[in-house]
Amino acid sequence: MAALSIPSSDNRTHDFLSLGALVTRLDPGIIPFSMATKYDLHVSGGEYNVATNLSRCFHLNTAIASAMVDSPIGMKVSNAVREAGVTPYYCLFKHDGVRGPNIAQVWSDQGKGVRAPVVFYNRANEAAGLLKPGSFNWHEIISMGVRWFHSGGIFSALSETTPELVIEAMQAFKEAGAVTSFDLNFRAKLWATMGGADKAPEVFGRICEHVDVLVGNEEDLQFGLGLKGPDVEKKSKLDPSVFLSMMETVTARLPNLKAVATTLREVHSTNRHSWSAVLWLDGDSYMAPTAELDVLDRVGGGDGFASGLFYGLLSGKPPEEALKLGWAHGALLTTFPGDTSMATREQVEAFAEGGSARIQR
Repeated sequence: MAALSIPSSDNRTHDFLSLGALVTRLDPGIIPFSMATKYDLHVSGGEYNVATNLSRCFHLNTAIASAMVDSPIGMKVSNAVREAGVTPYYCLFKHDGVRGPNIAQVWSDQGKGVRAPVVFYNRANEAAGLLKPGSFNWHEIISMGVRWFHSGGIFSALSETTPELVIEAMQAFKEAGAVTSFDLNFRAKLWATMGGADKAPEVFGRICEHVDVLVGNEEDLQFGLGLKGPDVEKKSKLDPSVFLSMMETVTARLPNLKAVATTLREVHSTNRHSWSAVLWLDGDSYMAPTAELDVLDRVGGGDGFASGLFYGLLSGKPPEEALKLGWAHGALLTTFPGDTSMATREQVEAFAEGGSARIQR
């Protein structure tokens, strides 16, 4: 098995490029949807979140390939992408003034205490679901230089054509020498509209043949890849043995994989989590510390972990340090409203090194 090799930044325009959907998240805070009269709007999307975090917090040159709609909501989203410092590559769609195509809405409240957060989708006639092979000129983008390409399972569950686009892009970027990564992000609600959960392993299996770095917990591996594994309900969610015990099966199925990583989270209440992470890289395993989190908004924490880990690997950090940066950034992200980072790199590095929440004067 070849080791993970990170391309240098020499003569490369983008450190990182994501392919995925841009969405708006409507957030009523702790108020249930049926009772809310006000909502905050966050521009989001699993793949976009990682690109934004790497740009804002870690100052890397990042880009997003996505669908864009010529509507006021599209303008709102494109303004947010620009403000995040993320270079856009858009496939443009004309809105008909009534029915779309649309920028999707994801409704997600924050919950409180014993009341769990609730998520539901309005992805009807979503522009991103219309993307297909040929929607982007990958060779033109590659000619500018890209070190790392990333996509995910939510985008791949939007339509019959989106996973084919992911595979097309993976093949192009891998041939060009970029690292390829994929976040399994298995979502039962989305797959229920795409032929059922049994279809996910077939789709994800074909995509993951082209992946170097895979992000996903043991449940993602079981449901997303159709792998048999231990009963995850019988052990602590912080016990890495369940995840690591599956690596032999995962790598036998996907011998091209160089790294697999996940967060470990024990949810005591909506606002109190125990948090850790684990990384399997080039045959060796690494474990992050456990932190007790006071959570404001958990949405985006996994993307925060992935972006911190990717930053560490892109920066040439040792595996232990890269994992701690992902763990620390994911933890900090849960303290902010919205889906993307408001942390500084210095805050992430300080927490990763064992910093505290004492007041900074």
